[in-house]
Amino acid sequence: MPAPRTVLLTGAAGGLGTLMRGLLPEYGYELRLLDVLPVEGEPDAITADLADRAALREAVRGVDAIIHLAGISLEASFDKILKANIEGTYNLYEAAREEGVRRVVFASSNHAVGFTPRPRGDDPLIPVDTPRRPDTFYGLSKSFGEDLAQFYWDKHGLETVSVRIGSCFAEPTSVRMLSVWMSPEDGARLFHAALTAKDVGHTVVYGSSANTRLWWDLSTARALGYEPRDDSEPYAEKIVAEQGDLDPGNPDHAHLGGHFTTHPPIWPY
Repeated sequence: MPAPRTVLLTGAAGGLGTLMRGLLPEYGYELRLLDVLPVEGEPDAITADLADRAALREAVRGVDAIIHLAGISLEASFDKILKANIEGTYNLYEAAREEGVRRVVFASSNHAVGFTPRPRGDDPLIPVDTPRRPDTFYGLSKSFGEDLAQFYWDKHGLETVSVRIGSCFAEPTSVRMLSVWMSPEDGARLFHAALTAKDVGHTVVYGSSANTRLWWDLSTARALGYEPRDDSEPYAEKIVAEQGDLDPGNPDHAHLGGHFTTHPPIWPY
């Protein structure tokens, strides 16, 4: 597809949205910002809930593509997840369909496959077509989002790249994160590739840097043109010295989803 110029960024006030606000303009994008909360320092940002279908339709009107980061990013009650992540994502796709937007980059999550056992020893990397095994209602909503994206491609020709994001922070902070970390700069590279690759249909990719301790297969991301440049390994010695290495007897270390499978962090709102 032609390189998009105007991109709607939902969830612009969140942690990942804030990082991308600073990095994506370097690739030539003009960002239109949306969040349920005011976006600090961005007086032109749209403040709207994903339940407001009229506001969403106005927000997507005239954009070339959408990066959908909005919603609940931790575990919550099913009712909250249903409203924000399931109904909200449906509302966004309907607005995109109605306004003729042809490409969405959907923030899926590794928690859509969170109960998948992590690789050990010489085990192969986890492929994107591994059966989905969500570890939370949150992960379940991301599984729904991937199916919704597939449906909108098959039914309406609306393309999506679903990015199963690992952990996108300035630095990894845990032993598990050494395997799933995506640097903010690599995150911007991946989103740029997802926005500009041709003929993606519905493509599912894992979102992480080229970590030495990587757990999953990045081949579908690389096929989009993604070239990760970062690796968590420079942080490994310090983190392992402080926390110890992965423990085969620790249930938090047994699956891709980590502690989301046992004691998931709860959305505070």
